[in-house]
Amino acid sequence: MSFEQLGLSAELLRAVAEQGYSQPTPIQAQAIPLVLQGKDVLAGAQTGTGKTAGFTLPLLQLLQGRPVKPGVRPVRALVLTPTRELAAQVAESVETYGKNLPLRSAVIFGGVNINPQIAALRRGVDILVATPGRLLDHVNQKTLDLSQVEILVLDEADRMLDMGFIHDIRRVLKLLPAKRQNLLFSATFSDEIRRLADGLLNQPVSVEVARRNTASETVEQTIHPVDKSNKRQLLSYLIGSKNWRQVLVFTRTKHGANRLAQQLEKDGLTAAAIHGNKSQGARTRALADFKSGQVRVLVATDIAARGLDIDQLPHVVNYELPNVPEDYVHRIGRTGRAGNEGEAISLVSGDEKKLLRDIERLIKRELPKVTVEGFAPDPNAVDEPDDRPAARPSRRRMGEKPRPSQANEGSGQPRRRRRPNPKARQPGARAA
Repeated sequence: MSFEQLGLSAELLRAVAEQGYSQPTPIQAQAIPLVLQGKDVLAGAQTGTGKTAGFTLPLLQLLQGRPVKPGVRPVRALVLTPTRELAAQVAESVETYGKNLPLRSAVIFGGVNINPQIAALRRGVDILVATPGRLLDHVNQKTLDLSQVEILVLDEADRMLDMGFIHDIRRVLKLLPAKRQNLLFSATFSDEIRRLADGLLNQPVSVEVARRNTASETVEQTIHPVDKSNKRQLLSYLIGSKNWRQVLVFTRTKHGANRLAQQLEKDGLTAAAIHGNKSQGARTRALADFKSGQVRVLVATDIAARGLDIDQLPHVVNYELPNVPEDYVHRIGRTGRAGNEGEAISLVSGDEKKLLRDIERLIKRELPKVTVEGFAPDPNAVDEPDDRPAARPSRRRMGEKPRPSQANEGSGQPRRRRRPNPKARQPGARAA
Protein backbone atom coordinates (compact mmCIF):
# COMPACT_ATOMS: atom_id res chain seq x y z
CA MET A 1 0.00 0.00 0.00
CA SER A 2 1.13 3.55 -0.72
CA PHE A 3 0.23 6.79 1.04
CA GLU A 4 -1.74 7.81 -2.08
CA GLN A 5 -4.15 4.94 -1.42
CA LEU A 6 -5.01 6.22 2.06
CA GLY A 7 -6.98 9.19 0.75
CA LEU A 8 -4.62 11.94 1.94
CA SER A 9 -4.59 15.37 0.29
CA ALA A 10 -1.93 16.44 -2.19
CA GLU A 11 -0.44 18.87 0.34
CA LEU A 12 0.03 16.11 2.90
CA LEU A 13 1.36 13.64 0.34
CA ARG A 14 3.98 16.20 -0.70
CA ALA A 15 5.07 16.70 2.90
CA VAL A 16 5.26 12.93 3.44
CA ALA A 17 7.34 12.45 0.30
CA GLU A 18 9.72 15.22 1.36
CA GLN A 19 10.40 13.25 4.54
CA GLY A 20 11.48 10.26 2.47
CA TYR A 21 8.46 8.04 3.14
CA SER A 22 6.83 6.00 0.37
CA GLN A 23 4.83 3.35 2.22
CA PRO A 24 2.82 3.65 5.45
CA THR A 25 3.67 1.54 8.48
CA PRO A 26 1.06 -1.03 9.62
CA ILE A 27 -0.43 1.30 12.25
CA GLN A 28 -0.66 4.13 9.71
CA ALA A 29 -2.29 1.91 7.10
CA GLN A 30 -4.92 0.78 9.62
CA ALA A 31 -5.56 3.98 11.57
CA ILE A 32 -5.49 6.74 8.93
CA PRO A 33 -8.56 5.59 6.92
CA LEU A 34 -10.56 5.09 10.14
CA VAL A 35 -9.71 8.54 11.46
CA LEU A 36 -10.59 10.10 8.11
CA GLN A 37 -13.99 8.39 8.35
CA GLY A 38 -14.57 10.22 11.63
CA LYS A 39 -14.52 7.09 13.79
CA ASP A 40 -13.26 6.87 17.35
CA VAL A 41 -10.12 4.72 17.41
CA LEU A 42 -8.48 2.63 20.14
CA ALA A 43 -4.97 1.92 18.86
CA GLY A 44 -2.36 -0.38 20.32
CA ALA A 45 0.95 1.11 19.21
CA GLN A 46 4.11 2.48 20.74
CA THR A 47 6.98 4.76 19.84
CA GLY A 48 8.85 3.51 16.79
CA THR A 49 5.79 2.16 14.95
CA GLY A 50 4.92 5.40 13.18
CA LYS A 51 1.94 6.06 15.43
CA THR A 52 2.47 9.83 15.56
CA ALA A 53 1.95 10.21 11.82
CA GLY A 54 -0.91 7.73 12.19
CA PHE A 55 -2.97 10.39 13.93
CA THR A 56 -1.19 13.58 12.81
CA LEU A 57 -1.80 13.13 9.08
CA PRO A 58 -5.56 12.45 9.20
CA LEU A 59 -6.03 15.09 11.90
CA LEU A 60 -4.45 17.70 9.63
CA GLN A 61 -6.59 16.62 6.70
CA LEU A 62 -9.83 16.73 8.67
CA LEU A 63 -9.15 20.25 9.92
CA GLN A 64 -8.03 21.37 6.48
CA GLY A 65 -11.45 20.43 5.14
CA ARG A 66 -13.35 22.27 7.88
CA PRO A 67 -12.81 26.01 7.36
CA VAL A 68 -13.54 28.43 10.19
CA LYS A 69 -14.80 32.00 10.14
CA PRO A 70 -12.23 34.61 9.08
CA GLY A 71 -10.36 36.01 12.07
CA VAL A 72 -11.53 33.20 14.34
CA ARG A 73 -9.03 30.46 15.20
CA PRO A 74 -10.21 28.35 18.14
CA VAL A 75 -8.47 25.18 19.32
CA ARG A 76 -10.08 22.46 17.22
CA ALA A 77 -7.73 19.55 17.89
CA LEU A 78 -6.11 18.69 21.23
CA VAL A 79 -3.29 16.17 21.62
CA LEU A 80 -2.45 15.21 25.21
CA THR A 81 0.94 13.60 25.94
CA PRO A 82 2.51 12.47 29.24
CA THR A 83 5.89 14.24 28.93
CA ARG A 84 7.34 17.43 27.55
CA GLU A 85 9.76 15.47 25.34
CA LEU A 86 6.93 13.60 23.66
CA ALA A 87 4.89 16.80 23.37
CA ALA A 88 7.79 18.46 21.54
CA GLN A 89 8.13 15.47 19.19
CA VAL A 90 4.42 15.43 18.35
CA ALA A 91 4.42 19.21 17.82
CA GLU A 92 7.35 18.91 15.42
CA SER A 93 5.50 16.18 13.51
CA VAL A 94 2.42 18.43 13.22
CA GLU A 95 4.60 21.27 11.93
CA THR A 96 6.48 19.05 9.49
CA TYR A 97 3.44 17.42 7.89
CA GLY A 98 1.29 20.54 8.04
CA LYS A 99 3.85 22.85 6.43
CA ASN A 100 1.76 23.20 3.25
CA LEU A 101 -1.53 23.84 5.06
CA PRO A 102 -2.97 27.11 6.43
CA LEU A 103 -3.22 25.66 9.93
CA ARG A 104 -1.58 26.96 13.08
CA SER A 105 -0.25 24.79 15.92
CA ALA A 106 1.34 25.29 19.34
CA VAL A 107 2.83 23.18 22.11
CA ILE A 108 2.52 23.86 25.85
CA PHE A 109 4.19 22.04 28.76
CA GLY A 110 5.42 22.78 32.24
CA GLY A 111 8.88 23.69 33.47
CA VAL A 112 9.20 26.71 31.17
CA ASN A 113 7.93 30.29 31.17
CA ILE A 114 4.19 30.35 30.59
CA ASN A 115 4.05 33.83 29.01
CA PRO A 116 5.22 32.87 25.47
CA GLN A 117 2.61 30.12 25.52
CA ILE A 118 -0.09 32.63 26.47
CA ALA A 119 0.97 34.85 23.58
CA ALA A 120 0.78 31.94 21.12
CA LEU A 121 -2.70 30.99 22.33
CA ARG A 122 -3.92 34.56 21.97
CA ARG A 123 -2.79 34.61 18.34
CA GLY A 124 -5.03 31.61 17.69
CA VAL A 125 -4.25 27.90 17.40
CA ASP A 126 -5.94 25.15 15.38
CA ILE A 127 -3.97 22.24 16.85
CA LEU A 128 -2.71 22.25 20.43
CA VAL A 129 -0.24 19.69 21.79
CA ALA A 130 -0.03 19.74 25.58
CA THR A 131 0.84 17.97 28.79
CA PRO A 132 -2.09 17.75 31.22
CA GLY A 133 -0.74 19.86 34.09
CA ARG A 134 0.26 22.90 32.06
CA LEU A 135 -2.95 22.65 30.03
CA LEU A 136 -4.97 23.00 33.23
CA ASP A 137 -2.75 25.89 34.35
CA HIS A 138 -3.84 27.75 31.23
CA VAL A 139 -7.47 26.84 31.81
CA ASN A 140 -7.25 28.15 35.39
CA GLN A 141 -5.75 31.41 34.13
CA LYS A 142 -8.49 31.67 31.49
CA THR A 143 -5.92 31.84 28.70
CA LEU A 144 -7.33 28.76 26.96
CA ASP A 145 -10.79 27.84 25.69
CA LEU A 146 -11.47 24.18 24.88
CA SER A 147 -15.16 24.53 24.10
CA GLN A 148 -14.71 24.08 20.35
CA VAL A 149 -12.40 21.05 20.28
CA GLU A 150 -13.48 18.65 17.53
CA ILE A 151 -10.79 15.98 17.87
CA LEU A 152 -9.09 14.69 21.04
CA VAL A 153 -5.98 12.50 20.95
CA LEU A 154 -4.60 10.77 24.05
CA ASP A 155 -1.07 9.70 23.13
CA GLU A 156 0.71 7.06 25.23
CA ALA A 157 -2.31 6.86 27.50
CA ASP A 158 -0.76 4.04 29.53
CA ARG A 159 2.19 6.24 30.48
CA MET A 160 -0.17 9.05 31.46
CA LEU A 161 -1.98 6.75 33.85
CA ASP A 162 1.31 5.38 35.23
CA MET A 163 2.41 8.97 35.95
CA GLY A 164 -0.76 9.75 37.89
CA PHE A 165 -2.53 11.96 35.33
CA ILE A 166 -5.91 10.22 35.48
CA HIS A 167 -7.53 12.97 37.58
CA ASP A 168 -6.17 15.68 35.28
CA ILE A 169 -7.42 13.79 32.23
CA ARG A 170 -10.90 13.59 33.73
CA ARG A 171 -10.84 17.32 34.43
CA VAL A 172 -9.84 18.02 30.84
CA LEU A 173 -12.62 15.80 29.48
CA LYS A 174 -15.22 17.83 31.36
CA LEU A 175 -14.02 20.96 29.54
CA LEU A 176 -14.52 19.49 26.06
CA PRO A 177 -17.68 19.39 23.92
CA ALA A 178 -19.62 16.15 24.29
CA LYS A 179 -19.71 15.74 20.51
CA ARG A 180 -16.18 15.12 19.29
CA GLN A 181 -13.93 12.48 17.75
CA ASN A 182 -11.63 10.61 20.16
CA LEU A 183 -8.38 8.76 19.43
CA LEU A 184 -6.57 6.81 22.15
CA PHE A 185 -3.09 5.40 21.57
CA SER A 186 -1.49 3.08 24.12
CA ALA A 187 1.39 0.61 24.09
CA THR A 188 -0.52 -1.67 26.47
CA PHE A 189 -4.17 -2.38 27.20
CA SER A 190 -4.42 -2.72 30.95
CA ASP A 191 -7.77 -2.91 32.74
CA GLU A 192 -7.41 0.75 33.67
CA ILE A 193 -6.81 1.72 30.03
CA ARG A 194 -9.88 -0.23 28.95
CA ARG A 195 -11.99 1.48 31.61
CA LEU A 196 -10.74 4.84 30.39
CA ALA A 197 -11.51 3.86 26.79
CA ASP A 198 -15.01 2.67 27.71
CA GLY A 199 -15.83 6.05 29.23
CA LEU A 200 -14.15 8.08 26.50
CA LEU A 201 -14.70 6.41 23.15
CA ASN A 202 -17.95 6.11 21.24
CA GLN A 203 -18.27 2.78 19.41
CA PRO A 204 -14.51 2.67 18.81
CA VAL A 205 -12.70 0.64 16.20
CA SER A 206 -9.68 -1.18 17.66
CA VAL A 207 -6.41 -1.51 15.76
CA GLU A 208 -3.24 -3.07 17.05
CA VAL A 209 0.20 -3.73 15.62
CA ALA A 210 2.95 -6.03 16.75
CA ARG A 211 5.13 -4.74 19.54
CA ARG A 212 8.60 -3.51 18.58
CA ASN A 213 10.35 -3.69 21.91
CA THR A 214 12.87 -6.29 20.82
CA ALA A 215 16.00 -4.90 19.19
CA SER A 216 17.05 -6.53 15.95
CA GLU A 217 19.06 -9.69 16.50
CA THR A 218 21.29 -8.80 13.56
CA VAL A 219 22.58 -5.67 15.33
CA GLU A 220 25.62 -5.98 17.60
CA GLN A 221 25.10 -3.57 20.49
CA THR A 222 27.93 -2.22 22.65
CA ILE A 223 28.18 0.41 25.39
CA HIS A 224 31.37 2.48 25.72
CA PRO A 225 31.47 4.21 29.14
CA VAL A 226 33.12 7.61 28.80
CA ASP A 227 33.19 11.02 30.48
CA LYS A 228 30.92 13.50 28.74
CA SER A 229 33.87 15.82 28.08
CA ASN A 230 35.63 13.06 26.11
CA LYS A 231 32.71 11.87 23.97
CA ARG A 232 33.63 13.77 20.84
CA GLN A 233 37.29 12.68 21.00
CA LEU A 234 36.20 9.05 21.47
CA LEU A 235 33.81 9.25 18.52
CA SER A 236 36.51 10.64 16.23
CA TYR A 237 38.95 7.99 17.47
CA LEU A 238 36.51 5.14 16.77
CA ILE A 239 35.71 6.39 13.27
CA GLY A 240 39.35 6.92 12.39
CA SER A 241 40.93 3.85 14.02
CA LYS A 242 38.28 1.46 12.68
CA ASN A 243 38.10 3.20 9.31
CA TRP A 244 34.32 3.55 9.39
CA ARG A 245 33.22 5.03 6.08
CA GLN A 246 29.51 5.54 6.78
CA VAL A 247 28.29 6.37 10.30
CA LEU A 248 24.90 7.66 11.45
CA VAL A 249 25.23 9.50 14.78
CA PHE A 250 22.28 10.47 17.01
CA THR A 251 22.10 13.50 19.28
CA ARG A 252 19.18 14.70 21.40
CA THR A 253 18.99 18.29 20.18
CA LYS A 254 19.27 20.30 16.98
CA HIS A 255 21.94 22.54 18.50
CA GLY A 256 23.90 19.47 19.61
CA ALA A 257 23.76 18.01 16.11
CA ASN A 258 25.12 21.20 14.54
CA ARG A 259 27.86 21.54 17.13
CA LEU A 260 29.01 17.93 16.81
CA ALA A 261 29.10 18.05 13.00
CA GLN A 262 31.26 21.18 13.15
CA GLN A 263 33.62 19.57 15.68
CA LEU A 264 33.98 16.42 13.57
CA GLU A 265 34.85 18.56 10.54
CA LYS A 266 37.64 20.14 12.60
CA ASP A 267 38.86 16.61 13.34
CA GLY A 268 39.19 16.00 9.60
CA LEU A 269 36.01 13.97 9.15
CA THR A 270 33.47 15.01 6.52
CA ALA A 271 30.22 15.47 8.44
CA ALA A 272 26.75 16.95 8.01
CA ALA A 273 23.81 17.52 10.35
CA ILE A 274 20.11 17.04 9.66
CA HIS A 275 17.31 18.20 11.95
CA GLY A 276 13.98 19.97 11.91
CA ASN A 277 15.45 23.46 11.49
CA LYS A 278 17.27 22.52 8.30
CA SER A 279 15.50 23.29 5.05
CA GLN A 280 14.23 20.32 3.11
CA GLY A 281 16.77 21.06 0.38
CA ALA A 282 19.64 21.01 2.86
CA ARG A 283 18.42 17.73 4.39
CA THR A 284 18.02 16.11 0.99
CA ARG A 285 21.53 17.18 -0.07
CA ALA A 286 23.07 15.96 3.19
CA LEU A 287 21.39 12.58 2.87
CA ALA A 288 22.40 12.23 -0.79
CA ASP A 289 26.02 13.11 0.05
CA PHE A 290 25.95 10.59 2.90
CA LYS A 291 24.60 7.79 0.71
CA SER A 292 27.13 8.55 -2.04
CA GLY A 293 30.07 8.56 0.39
CA GLN A 294 30.94 12.26 0.05
CA VAL A 295 29.91 12.71 3.69
CA ARG A 296 31.32 10.18 6.11
CA VAL A 297 29.31 11.06 9.23
CA LEU A 298 25.65 12.07 9.31
CA VAL A 299 24.57 13.60 12.63
CA ALA A 300 20.81 13.50 13.17
CA THR A 301 18.09 14.11 15.73
CA ASP A 302 15.40 11.46 16.24
CA ILE A 303 12.70 13.34 14.34
CA ALA A 304 14.93 14.04 11.33
CA ALA A 305 16.02 10.41 11.16
CA ARG A 306 12.46 9.04 11.01
CA GLY A 307 12.45 9.24 7.22
CA LEU A 308 15.89 7.74 6.70
CA ASP A 309 16.01 4.48 4.79
CA ILE A 310 19.62 3.62 4.04
CA ASP A 311 20.44 0.16 2.75
CA GLN A 312 23.40 -1.62 4.31
CA LEU A 313 24.16 1.12 6.84
CA PRO A 314 26.91 -0.54 8.90
CA HIS A 315 27.28 1.74 11.94
CA VAL A 316 24.93 3.67 14.22
CA VAL A 317 26.29 5.64 17.18
CA ASN A 318 24.21 6.98 20.05
CA TYR A 319 26.30 10.02 20.94
CA GLU A 320 23.62 10.74 23.54
CA LEU A 321 21.05 8.22 24.73
CA PRO A 322 17.43 9.11 23.93
CA ASN A 323 15.05 10.24 26.66
CA VAL A 324 12.42 7.73 25.51
CA PRO A 325 13.71 4.12 25.70
CA GLU A 326 11.70 3.00 22.66
CA ASP A 327 13.58 5.54 20.55
CA TYR A 328 16.75 3.53 21.17
CA VAL A 329 15.16 0.56 19.39
CA HIS A 330 14.12 2.83 16.55
CA ARG A 331 17.63 4.31 16.27
CA ILE A 332 19.51 1.04 16.10
CA GLY A 333 16.93 -0.27 13.65
CA ARG A 334 18.51 2.02 11.04
CA THR A 335 21.26 -0.62 10.72
CA GLY A 336 21.14 -4.40 10.38
CA ARG A 337 18.42 -4.28 7.72
CA ALA A 338 17.48 -6.87 5.13
CA GLY A 339 19.52 -9.54 6.89
CA ASN A 340 22.71 -7.48 6.89
CA GLU A 341 24.81 -7.26 10.01
CA GLY A 342 25.01 -3.92 11.77
CA GLU A 343 26.77 -2.35 14.72
CA ALA A 344 25.21 0.00 17.27
CA ILE A 345 27.58 1.83 19.63
CA SER A 346 26.40 3.97 22.55
CA LEU A 347 28.70 6.48 24.26
CA VAL A 348 27.34 6.62 27.81
CA SER A 349 28.39 9.17 30.41
CA GLY A 350 27.65 9.07 34.13
CA ASP A 351 24.52 11.21 33.92
CA GLU A 352 22.94 8.78 31.44
CA LYS A 353 23.01 5.68 33.65
CA LYS A 354 19.30 5.86 34.39
CA LEU A 355 18.49 6.18 30.69
CA LEU A 356 20.63 3.11 30.03
CA ARG A 357 18.83 1.13 32.75
CA ASP A 358 15.48 2.05 31.20
CA ILE A 359 16.67 0.86 27.79
CA GLU A 360 17.99 -2.43 29.17
CA ARG A 361 14.70 -2.97 31.01
CA LEU A 362 12.80 -2.39 27.78
CA ILE A 363 14.85 -4.76 25.61
CA LYS A 364 15.12 -7.26 28.48
CA ARG A 365 18.87 -7.69 28.33
CA GLU A 366 22.01 -6.14 29.75
CA LEU A 367 24.17 -4.57 27.09
CA PRO A 368 27.92 -5.32 27.09
CA LYS A 369 30.11 -2.51 28.44
CA VAL A 370 33.52 -2.12 26.81
CA THR A 371 35.92 0.58 27.98
CA VAL A 372 38.11 1.91 25.18
CA GLU A 373 41.76 2.20 26.17
CA GLY A 374 42.67 5.81 26.84
CA PHE A 375 39.03 6.83 27.35
CA ALA A 376 38.18 5.20 30.67
CA PRO A 377 35.80 7.43 32.64
CA ASP A 378 37.21 9.16 35.72
CA PRO A 379 35.54 7.45 38.73
CA ASN A 380 35.73 10.72 40.65
CA ALA A 381 34.35 12.91 37.87
CA VAL A 382 30.97 14.58 38.24
CA ASP A 383 29.23 14.94 34.89
CA GLU A 384 27.66 18.28 34.14
CA PRO A 385 23.89 18.24 33.67
CA ASP A 386 22.89 17.36 30.13
CA ASP A 387 20.85 19.54 27.80
CA ARG A 388 17.49 17.86 28.41
CA PRO A 389 14.69 20.06 29.78
CA ALA A 390 14.98 20.49 33.52
CA ALA A 391 12.63 18.46 35.71
CA ARG A 392 11.73 21.60 37.69
CA PRO A 393 11.33 25.27 36.91
CA SER A 394 14.62 27.02 36.22
CA ARG A 395 13.34 30.15 37.99
CA ARG A 396 10.82 30.68 40.75
CA ARG A 397 10.17 33.28 43.33
CA MET A 398 11.94 32.99 46.66
CA GLY A 399 10.11 30.58 48.94
CA GLU A 400 7.53 29.55 46.32
CA LYS A 401 6.91 25.83 45.93
CA PRO A 402 6.90 24.57 42.34
CA ARG A 403 3.48 23.74 40.95
CA PRO A 404 2.96 19.99 40.47
CA SER A 405 2.71 20.38 36.71
CA GLN A 406 6.13 22.04 36.60
CA ALA A 407 7.95 19.94 39.16
CA ASN A 408 6.83 16.53 37.97
CA GLU A 409 5.64 16.82 34.41
CA GLY A 410 7.95 14.87 32.16
CA SER A 411 10.00 13.61 35.11
CA GLY A 412 8.27 10.25 35.38
CA GLN A 413 7.24 10.93 38.97
CA PRO A 414 3.61 10.57 40.11
CA ARG A 415 1.71 13.79 40.53
CA ARG A 416 -0.51 14.53 43.48
CA ARG A 417 -4.03 15.64 42.85
CA ARG A 418 -4.19 19.40 43.24
CA ARG A 419 -6.86 21.17 45.25
CA PRO A 420 -8.65 24.11 43.65
CA ASN A 421 -6.93 27.37 44.45
CA PRO A 422 -9.36 30.25 44.92
CA LYS A 423 -6.43 32.67 44.67
CA ALA A 424 -5.20 31.39 41.31
CA ARG A 425 -3.20 33.90 39.31
CA GLN A 426 -5.20 36.01 36.94
CA PRO A 427 -4.33 36.45 33.25
CA GLY A 428 -1.33 38.67 32.78
CA ALA A 429 0.13 37.93 36.21
CA ARG A 430 3.87 37.38 36.29
CA ALA A 431 4.76 33.69 35.99
CA ALA A 432 7.51 32.04 37.96
